[in-house]
This record gives sequence, structure tokens and C-alpha cells, in this order.
Amino acid sequence: MRTVGVEEELLLVESATGRALSVAGQVLARATERAASAAGAGPAGPPPSGPGGLLERELQQQQIEADTRPHTDLDALGEELRGWRATASEAARQVGARVAAVGLCPTPVVPRTVDGARYRTMVDRFGILTAEHLTCGCHVHVSVDSREEAVGVLDRIRVWLPPLLALSSNSPYWQGKDTAYASYRYLMQNRWPSAGPSEVFGSARAYDELVGKMVRTGALLDTGMIYFDARASARYPTVEIRVADVCLDPADTVMIAALCRALVDTAAGEWADGRPPPDVPGMLLRLAGWQAGRDGVGGNLVDPVTQEPAPAWDVIASLLEHVRPALAANGDVGRVEAGLDRVLAQGTGADRQRAVMARTGRLVDVVAFVVRATAGMEG
Repeated sequence: MRTVGVEEELLLVESATGRALSVAGQVLARATERAASAAGAGPAGPPPSGPGGLLERELQQQQIEADTRPHTDLDALGEELRGWRATASEAARQVGARVAAVGLCPTPVVPRTVDGARYRTMVDRFGILTAEHLTCGCHVHVSVDSREEAVGVLDRIRVWLPPLLALSSNSPYWQGKDTAYASYRYLMQNRWPSAGPSEVFGSARAYDELVGKMVRTGALLDTGMIYFDARASARYPTVEIRVADVCLDPADTVMIAALCRALVDTAAGEWADGRPPPDVPGMLLRLAGWQAGRDGVGGNLVDPVTQEPAPAWDVIASLLEHVRPALAANGDVGRVEAGLDRVLAQGTGADRQRAVMARTGRLVDVVAFVVRATAGMEG
């Protein structure tokens, strides 16, 4: 069974005002102190020797990132996700902050870039893109057996990524305004020169040649700035699916992870059998991603098979049927069906944020709700 690991980017906010706080260094220091004094492994324990299992900095001082270890058991993945959120929340509380699992800061914010050589170079090179970029996504790593398999998978999952974005959409507000998007984070992410859907590569050699050419143009600093919706990890034997917003509810994160693993399983089987990938131009996938970011699950999505508009839940049903054999093999059918029922009943993170705003008319209440939900205090 394939392993799954998750990276969650989390916002640091002040509970009373909802504004973002530039306290990432202080929060990580407190978390490190707690880890040093704790016995045993797990979210409060010492740093692991392998991938994942830590809290770390991100681009801006108002955010941190929690990385899980690889798991085959998604119950264990969910437990670790909740553990890292609890660890981050406790460390943040010690410096007067709270942790919010939200794709963008709802209240007005001036991002503060972390002072590091790479980030200073990004500020100089990309200007306002770096200065304005304060986004929180969810990246799912699924193990693969080879780099050729990884690229074969990328070629075949690309048409199914917009429904994952729609299900995870959790960023309707930015700079104090309703953006009219369910995931405005995705639109902001796509301002980077290498972001968004990719074309069909055909082979690992073709993938690596394209990445090399992209870096040599000078538009990117290095391969770390390959921001495709899904990419072959440069560090680990994984496919990294990067399309999702950070989810309000960690149970939704686990559901997204289960769907990602099933997509990789399904695509790997198709690649091994020599079945060609869907012949869909990247520009149509860009439009499909835009549509998913615009309406989430509340309108139409672009059907991955017909490339025609269809009700979002019909497209999600097609995704479920596409990966059902893989979900069944992994023991994840019930988990995913329950997760989809939960989103259908409660709405996405974007829907739930807007419901709070409709009730109270105050973005500070939206942020307070997100903080509670991040800590598992909202049903």
C-alpha cells in the first residue's frame, strides 16, 4: 500500500482582532522547547530522521507549516495532523496568537517575509508577487515506485485535480473583502510563472528536460520553484499533489489524502497497462481550475471526460467512481463517502466561512470560527 504524507500551511492570528501576527519564529521556538522537554516520539517528540514530522517556517512570518510523516494507515495520518495542530496551537497561545487553517487571511494584512537568503532573493526577483503572497495550501505526497511511474501518474491525474480543489476550497476572503471565489488562494498561487496545470510529459526524461529548460530561462530561481498543481518531488520518491487549500477540518484533509492516493493508484495502473493519458490541453485544465476556484462545489465544474460544464456534485461522483476500485483496495471507500456526505451537508470551508459572515457581518467572527474549527471545537 502506498504511503501518504501531508504538508499543511497554517496562519497565525490574533484572536481578538482576527489580524495576522508575524510571530512564526516565536511559535517555532516554543514548539521546539516543548519537543526538547517531551519524552518519546510523536508531534511533541524529537525531530525524526526521515521525511516529515516537524513544524517549520514558510515564506511569510505570519504562517508556519506542519509536515507529517508518511503513513499507510490514514487513521494514523489524521491523528498526526490533529497532533501537529494541537502542538502549533499551544505554542501560538504562549505568544498571544492562535492558529487558523484557512487558505487566506480574511482580515486586512501586510505580509512580512521571513528574513533568509532565498526569500530575500525572491523579494528582489519577483517583487509584489512575493510581497503579497500569504497563502496556505495543503500538499499531499503519495509514494511511487520510480520516477517513470511518477511522471506516468502526473500525466493521468491532471484532469482530476480541479474537483480536489473544489472540495478543499477554503479561501473566500482576502484583504477584508469577499473575493467572489471559493478558493482565491488558487488564483493567487497561479500568478507565479511556473504554477498551475501541466501538459502531458510522456516520460521522466521529458519531465526533467522541461524543468531544466524552465530553470535556465532565468524566470525561476531553481527547481524548488516548480509550482505545478502536481509534481514529481525533487527530494522524495513521491508525487506531490499541491492543488488543495488547507482544509478547515482535518477530517477533510484525510479525505483529500485518500482521494489523492486512490488517484495515484489508479493512474499507476493505467500507466503500467499502457493506457494513454487523457488528451486534454493545459489551457482547458487552467480553465477547469479557475472554475473550481470560483464556485467550489456550489456550481458547475468542468467534466474531466467531456470537458463540458456539469454540476459539481456530478463531477465529484464521477471522480469517486473513477477511483472506487483503488479506494476499496485501500479500505478507504467508507471514509471518503462519509467525508463527501459531510461536505455536502456542512459545505466547504469557504461555505462555512461565508455562513458565519452572513450571520454576524464581522470578519473577526469568521477568523474566530476558523480558529475554533482548526482546534476541533466546531462540529
